Amino acid sequence: QVQLVESGGGLVQAGGSLRLSCAASGRTASSYAMGWFRQAPGKEREFVAATSWSGGSTYYADSVKGRFTISRDNAKNTVYLQMNILKPEDTAVYYCAATLVGSTANPNRYDYWGQGTQVTVSS
Repeated sequence: QVQLVESGGGLVQAGGSLRLSCAASGRTASSYAMGWFRQAPGKEREFVAATSWSGGSTYYADSVKGRFTISRDNAKNTVYLQMNILKPEDTAVYYCAATLVGSTANPNRYDYWGQGTQVTVSS
């Protein structure tokens, strides 16, 4: 069993930055590949970024490539999402998720989810 708690969301102006954190608890939390997803009002949940259990492989949605960076610190059981050059269309609830499958964009392959953190980007 893995528990995930996101933090770091907030209100930011367009062009600004935020760093989200996802703290994982559970004996084997560092064995899981981790992903970030987001869901805007009235839209389906969409993939943002993923990282392998070691952090050696990363994977991004085209919409955030070059602006967002996913990383992890297994000593702290924490995954981060550094978000730069934020746009109003990045406004959403951001979720982290864990999977044993390997870094994947498919939300159905993730076994554990956090409660989400709101990111709002004003124009």
